[in-house]
Amino acid sequence: LVLSDRVVSAEWAPIPSLLATAAVHHHLIRERLRSRTSILVETGDARQVPHIALLIAFGASAVHPWLAFETLGQLTTSGDLFPLSDAGAARANYVKALDKGLLKTMSKMGISTLQSYCGAQLCEAIGLDAALVQRHFTGTAARLGGVGLATIADESLRRHADAFDAPNDRPMDGGGDLHYRSQGEQHAWNPLTIATLQQATRTNDPATFAEFSALANDAERSGATLRGMLDFVPRDPVPINDVEPASAIVRRFVTGAMSFGSISAEAHESLAIAMNRLGGRSNTGEGGEDSARFGTPRASAIKQVASGRFGVTAEYLVNATELQIKMAQGAKPGEGGQLPGHKVDEVIARTRHSMPGVTLISPPPHHDIYSIEDLAQLIHDLKNVNPDATVSVKLVAEAGVGTVAAGVAKAHADLIVIAGDAGGTGASPLSSVKNAGIPWEIGLAETQQTLVRNGLRGRVRLGTDGQLKTGRDVMVAALLGAEEFGFATAPLIVEGCVMMRKCHLNTCPVGIATQDPELREKFTGRPEHVVNYFFFVAEEVRQLLARLGARTMDEIIGRAELLRQSDRSLDGKSAALDLSALLYVPIEARRGTRADRARRNVQPQEHGLSRALDHELLVLAEPALARGERVTATLPVRNVHRAVGAMLSGEIARRYGHVGLADDTITFRFTGSAGQSFGAFAAAGLSLELVGEANDYVGKGLSGGRIVVRAPKGSHFLPDDAVIAGNTVLYGATGGEAYFGGVAGERFAVRNSGASAVVEGVGDHGCEYMTGGAVVVLGQTGRNFGAGMSGGLAYVLDEEGTFASRCNLALVGLQPVADADDRAQLKWLVERHARFTGSARAKQLLGRWDQSLRKFVTVMPADFKRVRAEAARGLRVANGGRREGTRCG
Repeated sequence: LVLSDRVVSAEWAPIPSLLATAAVHHHLIRERLRSRTSILVETGDARQVPHIALLIAFGASAVHPWLAFETLGQLTTSGDLFPLSDAGAARANYVKALDKGLLKTMSKMGISTLQSYCGAQLCEAIGLDAALVQRHFTGTAARLGGVGLATIADESLRRHADAFDAPNDRPMDGGGDLHYRSQGEQHAWNPLTIATLQQATRTNDPATFAEFSALANDAERSGATLRGMLDFVPRDPVPINDVEPASAIVRRFVTGAMSFGSISAEAHESLAIAMNRLGGRSNTGEGGEDSARFGTPRASAIKQVASGRFGVTAEYLVNATELQIKMAQGAKPGEGGQLPGHKVDEVIARTRHSMPGVTLISPPPHHDIYSIEDLAQLIHDLKNVNPDATVSVKLVAEAGVGTVAAGVAKAHADLIVIAGDAGGTGASPLSSVKNAGIPWEIGLAETQQTLVRNGLRGRVRLGTDGQLKTGRDVMVAALLGAEEFGFATAPLIVEGCVMMRKCHLNTCPVGIATQDPELREKFTGRPEHVVNYFFFVAEEVRQLLARLGARTMDEIIGRAELLRQSDRSLDGKSAALDLSALLYVPIEARRGTRADRARRNVQPQEHGLSRALDHELLVLAEPALARGERVTATLPVRNVHRAVGAMLSGEIARRYGHVGLADDTITFRFTGSAGQSFGAFAAAGLSLELVGEANDYVGKGLSGGRIVVRAPKGSHFLPDDAVIAGNTVLYGATGGEAYFGGVAGERFAVRNSGASAVVEGVGDHGCEYMTGGAVVVLGQTGRNFGAGMSGGLAYVLDEEGTFASRCNLALVGLQPVADADDRAQLKWLVERHARFTGSARAKQLLGRWDQSLRKFVTVMPADFKRVRAEAARGLRVANGGRREGTRCG
């Protein structure tokens, strides 16, 4: 079936292609005919990646954007695409861009084929009538109601009239979907609001801040946000002097997770200093933190643990007040971050345990989290390393987030953060900025209601973020259930951001989103300005608390009955919205004040740390911890013993930092089957030897220690055929050594950035997203080896010459082990492997090393090869052509 709007004319207006496609798709499903035919959509209203993605998601088998193609032809003919003059080439480039965008969109949802995405409807409708959705977008979540067919038809006719009836000299729409245009799309952050806020915070003028607040709130009330369509229910007020002080309220404020690397050190540290002065908390983001900041006013209280695990060492973890597991980001859910190589300077590379100039890519998911049970394990790991830290989990507002949050609460998270779609830096992909995620108001309300209904709300704190600006925003969030409030864009505006939307280009003119030394000198932000801003917001909160008759924030958290849909929203399209779903208060919350009926956090989580084997290890290791004496012991281990060595490593890092203790100061030998996360975050000076086998996540975050896993003597199985360690071994390792006398599972050394490891075989996806370190595989590998690998080296024994077919060559190349330093490194690692595991295969290879060497293949990332070559050229120039100095990498 071909659905076409090519016949549009002065008499015929087109039906929106998405509506037509979805209507036909679902009609055929209801008639049980859909599997007999394909649907080709030939349309002029599909131009961008999200347009095409939606058509496919709602049933299109193929899309022909005919008007976009014709426009490209006209542009090449007129010379507007100079120097490109070939219309065919322009169309090919356009299709290539759409293809890449579609792949990105599908990958965010864990889908790898277009056939699987076709008809998947992984969307939520906001602002569409329930009856319309039920008939034509059947099965799509639509919780707030909205416009129906009549309104859509009216808008279609008005667009048609604009095209055919309007004068030819009429100015075109100013646009401004992303960048602000004075006659274009409304932006909450515009020149007036930006200038007013900066003036208010730099002069510490409450009157000017009141002007900013009025501008921001008026923009929201015009329909820009859901919270703008809500009003407070009038109540008897209390005197403002009876309300808790602003100094107590600001402790609930946090700044967003903006990594050092995405923003400059000056901007990052100013936020940390300000929040530490307030008693609030700043967030490192996923880029780690320079250890020179630990224990100083420049340190961020929240240390984020994201999918890339950049800089996540034992020392990093123990220097946190809160450890945040970022499951997703509101501005780009389902995507990992990417820091271009040109922004990775010496300091950033050191902080992230990488090399300058090498692009750093975060995986979309956490590869140690594929279930709630896996998340519970990571929470347990982090609590073992730093028992004093709060562990939070950041989720994205979406349909069903309440159910996920209930699982997170049961996984023993202390805090759950619901991120809205409106946040994020200008570096987020354009298709995500405007077309991914939903408002935090929906996600927060669903989470609050679900937790209350299931008696879980009292066990966790709730937070939210996503373009909070004023005290009114904070109050609405609190009434919907939030106890903590995240701000990101607003503090950057206070620091001097002017919303140039050039964050990914390293050209920020005000020294915030750049690593260019000259541009960083232009940074004018001061911690005092940020402090002023948050106190202004807190004072607004106090005034609103007094109006609602509340003396503390705790009194109003989760009190959604104190909100009502505004009368002002009853005009235009917003009149069709029904916000009652946001304001529902579960009946369980009305039955009393017991912990299982609470609307806010009233009790701590139980993390079960008292059962950890590490308590015994700490007692045994005390002579080493206190005086540096050597300690050796042998203990049994069972699979119920999880995160063995993590608590001890945290104590080593707390006392001695990342440097740790001297090699082999503490050596523990275990016999048996170790539970998950054996040797997680093992610190320098700690050696863990396991005679037996281990579950998943061995050596997660390895931080300088050594791990050896080998079979018991007398075992009859062949090491290169027997699995001795589970999946996702050495995830996010930053240093140390690991030797496995057998085969490991999938995703071995994923995101390794500094550890050296030898293993006798791996499953699929080995060395995925690796940025540093060295891995030696003395046997077979699974598929997709080296996907996303941008740094470090892997040496694979390819005796059958078939490894190339199992390696992902998108970012890496294969070559013999030709470099003298590489040969020396490979032999040293194989010798160490033979020594620690007694590997027969390693000894056999070493016995005929010259022959064995020819069978090894080096997996060389292109980015790493380029940087290493540049460093080598620099050395030759510096030494007059002589090869001297330290080898790069």
